[in-house]
Amino acid sequence: MSFLDISHLEKSFGTVRVVKDFNLSVEKGEFISLLGPSGCGKTTVLRMVAGFEQPSSGAITIGGANMVGKRPNQRNIGMVFQAYALFPNLTVAENVGFGLKIKGTPRAQIKTRVDEMLSLIGLPDLGARYPFQLSGGQQQRVALARALAPKPQVLLLDEPLSALDAKVRVSLRNEIRAIQRELGITTIFVTHDQEEALSISDRIVVMTGGIADQVGTPFEIYNRPSSRFVANFVGQLNIFAADAEGRIGGVALGQGEYAARPEVVYLGRKPGADIVLPAVIREVHFLGSVIRLTTEADGARVALDTFNRPDTPPPEIGETVELSLSSGDLIRLGA
Repeated sequence: MSFLDISHLEKSFGTVRVVKDFNLSVEKGEFISLLGPSGCGKTTVLRMVAGFEQPSSGAITIGGANMVGKRPNQRNIGMVFQAYALFPNLTVAENVGFGLKIKGTPRAQIKTRVDEMLSLIGLPDLGARYPFQLSGGQQQRVALARALAPKPQVLLLDEPLSALDAKVRVSLRNEIRAIQRELGITTIFVTHDQEEALSISDRIVVMTGGIADQVGTPFEIYNRPSSRFVANFVGQLNIFAADAEGRIGGVALGQGEYAARPEVVYLGRKPGADIVLPAVIREVHFLGSVIRLTTEADGARVALDTFNRPDTPPPEIGETVELSLSSGDLIRLGA
């Protein structure tokens, strides 16, 4: 049995089924991301694990113990919210030690643990400050330390980075992952940001319409999507429709639609590529080390990225070029 098991979990609000037969097994120390658009049910699943919502049906076990029916404070779970939820009238140190104080932990032990946590999040000298004296990124670090201070068996993070600017988000998500690895704590992270999920997860659960559409490693989710939704939601896709004879670029593949990630499309003829398409450059975006091109090939918009070469200027809009790719890199789109 896995450390955290979610079996046939369902949740309805009135006549609306928000979560439908959700199943997930999580190993101890694993970092799992629930990824999906707004309204897909990912936060509801997280809240049921935390105990803030009770399932309509199904089971949740942690370390073999049934959690359904237990209150949040009976589950030994740490949770970090999107809006920090720090107590404005308490200092940073008092916020971090709040859960320990509620448990009746001796004052000396609280101080030791708070000092450990502030050092862990890189804010060892800010214990006497109040939340309003901190930046958004610092406040979220404090919220993380508060969640970790009581040594929970599971850490839950509900879109903890969405209120931060892009640069802070990238830095903090890497810090969260480093801390999670250092502590070895089992973690579930909710996000709608595919880059976030791909960059820090051991496995990703892609959700849509209350179901887990696909569960896999970031590599599997990106390169081997099992449904049209996953293929479209995670990363950018180029869509190719086979002709009446089931061919793309002269290569027989069978009837249907196929997709290719921009990075497998090559500008010019690539040795070993069996599909060659004439194309016209429609857009050119110079992004420094990368040049992003949008082309029109066989009636379809095809995007690709090329590396900047100081000795080779990018193609011009309206220029006729050839694109090439390998049929083995195409993803056949299903339902």
